[in-house]
Amino acid sequence: MTDFYDFFLASYRNTPNVVIAIEAIVFVFGIASVWFARKENILVYPTGLIATTLTVYLLFRADYIGDMLINVYYSIMSIFGWYNWAKKGPDDNPIPISRTDTTQKLTGIAMFLVTIVVIFAIYKATATEIRTENYLDIFISGLFFTGMWYMALKKIENWTLWIIGDLIAIPIYAYRGLGILALQYVIFTVLAIMAYLEWRKTLNSSQAGTL
Repeated sequence: MTDFYDFFLASYRNTPNVVIAIEAIVFVFGIASVWFARKENILVYPTGLIATTLTVYLLFRADYIGDMLINVYYSIMSIFGWYNWAKKGPDDNPIPISRTDTTQKLTGIAMFLVTIVVIFAIYKATATEIRTENYLDIFISGLFFTGMWYMALKKIENWTLWIIGDLIAIPIYAYRGLGILALQYVIFTVLAIMAYLEWRKTLNSSQAGTL
């Protein structure tokens, strides 16, 4: 029981109650956002926006400027995704789930590489020490940046990127002693796998209907 407490709660012993409350809200709305994404529900974006904007505040308060700027991007992409999912096509239907074409794949690779370079530059510009695990942070951010863009376009490949990134994030946060965040990413991974399977079923059904 002591080990459980130390892993999940000890780091919050001297944390103000208001900050703990905000972290709890981020936890709940972050999971809700993934749940709504799995259901192809546009509420993925308002719930995700609440989580990312509050995370920006928490990271600013903790003076993690690099990570804060990453979450600013997530917030902006949530607004873009919200707009894109709300759009109606020529047949007055929302944009459908689809797979990336060659151009989108190449754009995704470019976005991944540019993200890594930019975040590395942010670490340098803010004089933030780059530890070994930070290189994994940078790699994960590249996956998540591209995943956010693919999700906004309703591309099924977004879930593959989320699953890979979530699986890497779990041991990183566990190693740092951030048990609650590690647990959150475990939940994210399970939901992302379920979402991929549901989106694939929807995609296969739509493709079969066009034959």
